[in-house]
Amino acid sequence: MEGDDIIEVRDLEHLFGDFAAVRGISFTVRRGEIFSFLGPNGAGKSTTINVLTTLLPLQKGRVHVAGYDVAREAGEVRKAIGIVFQDDVLDRDLTVQETMEFHGRLYSIPREERRAQIDDLLRVVELESKRDERTKNLSGGMKRRLQIARGLMTRPEVLFLDEPTQGLDPQTRMRIWEYIRQVNGAGTTIFLTTHYMEEADILSDRIGIIDHGRIVVTGTPAELKNALGEDVVYLETEDDRRVRDALSGIEEIRSVTDSTRGLSIAISADGSQCIPKIIDAVRSAGIGISSVNLKKPTMDDVFVHYTGRELRDTGA
Repeated sequence: MEGDDIIEVRDLEHLFGDFAAVRGISFTVRRGEIFSFLGPNGAGKSTTINVLTTLLPLQKGRVHVAGYDVAREAGEVRKAIGIVFQDDVLDRDLTVQETMEFHGRLYSIPREERRAQIDDLLRVVELESKRDERTKNLSGGMKRRLQIARGLMTRPEVLFLDEPTQGLDPQTRMRIWEYIRQVNGAGTTIFLTTHYMEEADILSDRIGIIDHGRIVVTGTPAELKNALGEDVVYLETEDDRRVRDALSGIEEIRSVTDSTRGLSIAISADGSQCIPKIIDAVRSAGIGISSVNLKKPTMDDVFVHYTGRELRDTGA
């Protein structure tokens, strides 16, 4: 592994029968960062995370986590990582305290150290008052916070979070974000999968957009949005196909992409100055315009730009 890269993936492929879930992806995660895989359900996010955490066998490619080869040193990889699964995998009849105790014993953490860690972690995720509550009686947000605390019991170098806020209400989601930042601030590298644009944008140091088993682009949120240009114009017309030809002579236009809101037009200059040019060009071609909207680039626009569709169109 190179330099400060704590995860290195090269040419990873994974098949389920004849279906290619992951199609030759390569990426690195730097020590101490929050790295997010952003993409719809079925894009290959969970398959990738399951290979990285040794839950699925490595079929093809090369993967190192915390300096260990996942194919040859799976046991060492498991010692170096923590996992919070997408689904609820808590024992419903154990209490919060028993859940933490059981996990600590499973990893042979000495009794005094185990008790101290449980106290600290339950305080961090604000579950001290729920110590004696059975997990089946916890809310969805409390269950997710307990899973994060449990994943931190082994003081992992890398914490894998697979869709950690899926199904949670916005207020609970923001609280989970706070805990993730605290964990990262204490030195743990975070590998996050999500299909929430805002989550990836707010939390991530870097984002890899994955679609149909391939990584289409990687960068910081700012880099990805800035690559689109200064502004984005959404244009609805009576003939979007002919509009592309009509706009071909406007040099400030970086790209024109189809979306559910009409054509998404990335502008390299001040969009308000370009809109009159766009309207003139379209009307000169005899094409009617039904709406024009100007906005700053968001992660939604980035996804549309690189995949040709909106994330919500995929059924995520």
